[in-house]
Amino acid sequence: MKNIISLRDLKKEDILKILEVAEKLEKNPKPELLKDKIVSTLFFEPSTRTRLSFCSAAQRLGARVLGFDSPDATSLKKGESLKDTVRMAEAYSDVIVMRHYLDGAARLAAEATVRPVINAGDGSNQHPSQTLLDLYTIKKEMSNLEKLKVAFVGDLKYGRTVHSLTKALSHFDAEMYFVAPDSLQMPDYILEDLEKSGIKYHIIEDFRDILGELDVFYMTRIQGERFPDEEEYQKVKGIYVINKENIMGKCKENMIIMHPLPRVDEISTDLDDTKHALYFKQASNGVPVRMAMLAMVLGRENQI
Repeated sequence: MKNIISLRDLKKEDILKILEVAEKLEKNPKPELLKDKIVSTLFFEPSTRTRLSFCSAAQRLGARVLGFDSPDATSLKKGESLKDTVRMAEAYSDVIVMRHYLDGAARLAAEATVRPVINAGDGSNQHPSQTLLDLYTIKKEMSNLEKLKVAFVGDLKYGRTVHSLTKALSHFDAEMYFVAPDSLQMPDYILEDLEKSGIKYHIIEDFRDILGELDVFYMTRIQGERFPDEEEYQKVKGIYVINKENIMGKCKENMIIMHPLPRVDEISTDLDDTKHALYFKQASNGVPVRMAMLAMVLGRENQI
């Protein structure tokens, strides 16, 4: 497994192997596994959880980390191309973790370098490490990944996290509910993929209609920064908000609420201490999963 660019590149067995390695590393840390390696973190777009957890993962395995968290601090300001930036990182490190604001940028980076590349999010396209930690969280809480009923709520058009997770869950025969206004519904190409795979899905506008059936409620933020038109954003801003009043006692006892974070106002803080709220635990699961990803692209999984 040289690169991790898209969930479309990973087979079911690849996904399960990454989750298995993550579980091993969480139970039995290997603080010297990557002591001879250097990780470049190239973040052309703002990030808190993804960047910090990749840095934490690398350091917990003994690797050193270099990189940047803003293109303003790089030679891109002088006109350097993405390919040239990646080639420079290749000279200084053993693996490249990259986030970029353009769809397809991670694939372009992988084609420009001999080093392994891990996609930490490219535009509204893919976010494989988030998906893998989401699957790890679901597996830990639900004991399995097969035949679950999962609702995706909010920004399904621009949400790279839901695009990746939808693809991944199709390997496990999930039944999916896409809850969004028409202007933010799941892109047609994803729905077409689900139809070809024989995956059952529903398009609805009100989560309350199916709340009692769900195993996983995956909430997302309406991403104002991705709207080309501010007026269109204002039309859907705050359209879905969940709180104790509209969740507690109306869902399954073991339903879990997930969110890739950051949240704004779509999940009330009064849900944070309930048994259903998994989003902070979900975020913490990013460390063992990203440890596994780094170990595997660097060929060290047999030493775990």
